[in-house]
Amino acid sequence: MQDEQPIGRDEAQSKPYRVRLPGFVADEAIGLGDVVQRATYAMGIKPCRGCERRTAAMNRWMVFTR
Repeated sequence: MQDEQPIGRDEAQSKPYRVRLPGFVADEAIGLGDVVQRATYAMGIKPCRGCERRTAAMNRWMVFTR
């Protein structure tokens, strides 16, 4: 188990997963965090600083495209 290499900075900050949703997404790409943020705002939940960080992290993780 000593052969294991730690994950480098480049590997940890890889490109986000891209999910195609034709017909459901407008022309621009939208991140998962933005989707969650819009849904919670529509329900009346106001965003906090933690929500903003979570939105940014989720946007780096997954993006919906057309």
